Amino acid sequence: MFKNRLLLCLAFCVMSVSQFAQAEQKITVFAAASLTNAIQEIAAEYEKEKAVSIQTSFAASSTLAKQIEQGAPADIFMSADTKWMSYLQERSLIDPGSKTDLLGNHLVLIAPRGKAFRVEMDKKFNFGAAFNGRLCTGETESVPIGIYAKQALKNLAWWDAIKMRLVGTQDVRAALVFVERGECAAGIVYETDARVSTKVETVATFPEASHAPVIYPLALVKGASPQAAAFYRYMKGDKAKAVFTRYGFNRI
Repeated sequence: MFKNRLLLCLAFCVMSVSQFAQAEQKITVFAAASLTNAIQEIAAEYEKEKAVSIQTSFAASSTLAKQIEQGAPADIFMSADTKWMSYLQERSLIDPGSKTDLLGNHLVLIAPRGKAFRVEMDKKFNFGAAFNGRLCTGETESVPIGIYAKQALKNLAWWDAIKMRLVGTQDVRAALVFVERGECAAGIVYETDARVSTKVETVATFPEASHAPVIYPLALVKGASPQAAAFYRYMKGDKAKAVFTRYGFNRI
């Protein structure tokens, strides 16, 4: 009788420890700032279905890639361009078989709500004279939105006239905030960022041919847990797709 009770007690303890471990499982997602709203919603829905805790970190893709390189404990990385995903792949820091181009986006010119101005997406248009004040976007040498913006401005022959009025920010959401506050008279952000703000309006969409395609690659970081791999698959599935689409992202 005593032996049976002891075995029952041990079985209960093992089950309790297992359940506790499952409840404490954590998945860390590093994602581009423009993905903030969509991934927060996707993560919240997934947590309702699974006994996991999803921690998220949103910033410029360049910042996140450097943090992963320095040993930050990320399981999943989603960049706003292919450059920084390739940066990690070249250093063998992601699972190359998991890398997939998941989403697309568009580049737009914005202004504070009620202060829009006329723009023609044409090389002959005098963009510098179209508005007074500063133009905000991400840092043009490292932050994806800034890199795309510089490409577009150069292709439209507007760069030389506007570069001295440019304010480079640490990520796209910071640029959005500057325009929301009226500290910048114009900004270049992703279409999805403009859509989540009630304080700005879209002035124009940049021609796709004026810049490299806006692509969001997704990958597992080397050493990611099976639980992270399961959430990675969820991010590629239909439920997540519906959320991304609602926020304005294009599935590739």
